[in-house]
Amino acid sequence: MADRRLQVFHAVAKQLSFTKAAEVLFMTQPAVTFQIKQLEEHFNTRLFDRGHGRISLTPAGELVLTYAEKILGLSGEMDVRLSEMTGEVGGSLLVGASTTIAEFLLPRILGEFKAKYQNVKPCLVVANSESIETRVAEHTIDIGFIESPSHQPNLQTEICCEDELQIICSPKFPLARMKEVTPQQLIEYPFVSREPGSGTREFTEVYLQKNGVNIDHMMPVMELGSPLALLEVVETGLGYAIASRTSVLKALRLGDLVSIPLKPRLTRQLSMVYPKEKFRSRLVTAFVDFSTEKLKEYKSK
Repeated sequence: MADRRLQVFHAVAKQLSFTKAAEVLFMTQPAVTFQIKQLEEHFNTRLFDRGHGRISLTPAGELVLTYAEKILGLSGEMDVRLSEMTGEVGGSLLVGASTTIAEFLLPRILGEFKAKYQNVKPCLVVANSESIETRVAEHTIDIGFIESPSHQPNLQTEICCEDELQIICSPKFPLARMKEVTPQQLIEYPFVSREPGSGTREFTEVYLQKNGVNIDHMMPVMELGSPLALLEVVETGLGYAIASRTSVLKALRLGDLVSIPLKPRLTRQLSMVYPKEKFRSRLVTAFVDFSTEKLKEYKSK
């Protein structure tokens, strides 16, 4: 029920970019610009300063942002509370997930949740952890699943389960003969990496630095934004990767890849994030409880 112009303004104010706001809202940039122009005409004042390829909020824009967050939050809560008066769990469920979680863990969970709650309409947005955090903070998705610690102070974080990252390589790659690999040994071999912003990449780099490895001494041969693409490249023998063992279970069974534990072990906690101040609906609460239980069951197998 909230004014669409206010929703667009909120996205632009948070992103400080018409282009990025358009991406988050799944709109064209001209449409976003038009909505902002209409709102500025409505208030008869500029809400953004534009210049040198950058935008910033004017004092009026800062005031509008304060009220926009309250209005949008209350509008969303009203919609949810009214829909829940039927007593049924249903409606749109906007879930965001980092690529590894989205490709290897969530599809089955979403399918089983839909089977249990047939009035739910799930929608899955896939991006790297950094992008998912941003979209949750912008209230464009209900809940996010990420692979790295949250950097957003306005987000609530709940740990879902643990995940182990291991060395992944072709059976013919030199590391395949080892029972475990130390961080220092990795410097000697070509490395296939995830893209900047990836939770896997961030977590791996922190681990290597803590264990005395200078990232600049690594031998990266390629960067890829998809876990599936990463595994395809690694299968060719071009280099090794550090990836979730969960992502290679099928390839391990087929003998296409080998996984070797790191020494010391590299484990991380997968987390759910959602806005601290936002009212959490019965639907989101039900999905949080359901997915947490399913992830724990899956990882214990």
